[in-house]
Amino acid sequence: MEIMSTLGKKMSLKSERRGIHVDQSELLCKKGCGYYGNPAWQGFCSKCWREEYHKARQKQIQEDWELAERLQREEEEAFASSQTSQGAQSLTFSKFEEKKTNEKTRKVTTVKKFFSASSRVGSKKVPPERVEKIMDQIEKYIMTRLYKYVFCPETTDDEKKDLAVQKRIRALHWVTPQMLCVPVNEEIPEVSDMVVKAITDIIEMDSKRVPRDKLACITKCSKHIFNAIKITKDEPASADDFLPTLIYIVLKGNPPRLQSNIQYITRFCNPSRLMSGEDGYYFTNLCCAVTFIEKLDAQSLNLSQEDFDRYMSGQTSPRKQESENWSPDACLGVKQMYKNLDLLSQLNERQERIMTEAKKLEKDLIDWTDGIAKKVQDIVEKCPLEIKPPNQSLAAIDSENVENDKLPPPLQPQVYAG
Repeated sequence: MEIMSTLGKKMSLKSERRGIHVDQSELLCKKGCGYYGNPAWQGFCSKCWREEYHKARQKQIQEDWELAERLQREEEEAFASSQTSQGAQSLTFSKFEEKKTNEKTRKVTTVKKFFSASSRVGSKKVPPERVEKIMDQIEKYIMTRLYKYVFCPETTDDEKKDLAVQKRIRALHWVTPQMLCVPVNEEIPEVSDMVVKAITDIIEMDSKRVPRDKLACITKCSKHIFNAIKITKDEPASADDFLPTLIYIVLKGNPPRLQSNIQYITRFCNPSRLMSGEDGYYFTNLCCAVTFIEKLDAQSLNLSQEDFDRYMSGQTSPRKQESENWSPDACLGVKQMYKNLDLLSQLNERQERIMTEAKKLEKDLIDWTDGIAKKVQDIVEKCPLEIKPPNQSLAAIDSENVENDKLPPPLQPQVYAG
């Protein structure tokens, strides 16, 4: 846990130098102990959360006992008043209840003794490693049987959080390693393999059922990250480089049901694993990475708000400038991918210009139509058209009053000799 506190202080100084702005007050325990907090523990660290949970649990148990005693007294009083005439039967029932209670107490005491340290046979002779293995096997058996009932239950909002995180990561697909100051060079084949393995491990976490196995996937992913940093820098990796790289791996892999897996580990994993050791250290960093992704903004990446909004909306991509300077040894598939992205960006810009010009043309047509209609109306008002009826009636050719002498003579048929 002291390592986690030291990491927090170093990361604060490193973030100012690198440009990753992380508000430590949002990541540290809200009780002020100096350790990392976890949203799944209501902002407390694992130790403070256990204390708060124990207090709340004890209070709830006390209230339950008081309620049970009150209900028991009421039941006994009602039973005694209704069974006054049946003394022998009442005596028999009381003996049965006493025997049942003693049997139940004996079983509970036996179970408690099984898990208590003082009751272990030859506790001084049994190595702690063996006890840890036994507890791991018990955890594996129980959680494998109960997995489908306790993982992402309907009574929680885990699924809603999963969808929100997944959508957020998809919207941040444009974030580059340079923006996060990730000290990893994926052009080195070994480093590229380590990155792929790290992504595979963090994705594989969802396929595991036992909390310890899920935690082991996080640990393997983190070790691959440290190896990738070590190969790139040709020196031992530091904790200051680990968190930005872990954020990059999460953004690039977009693990399925990330929040549900984190909540599952928090609720059912052996608390000793989360409070100390490398498993707890790596798990705390994963929680910090998810919190950073959820709160990531333009300032976190040293970008202007305008550029950040353009990248988030998909209007352009920061990789466009990088694609113009590819080395001859770069992967052809990657080159083609960024060429396609540039082409899509250009098509998007052309479409926006066409839509703007089309709207302008539509407005001009409407204005021209209105202008022509107004001019026609003005002309009609100034020069109205009047149609007068004719003064003389038209002559009818077939009428009897037609003057036949004025008509030409009819045509006479003529016969031609053949």
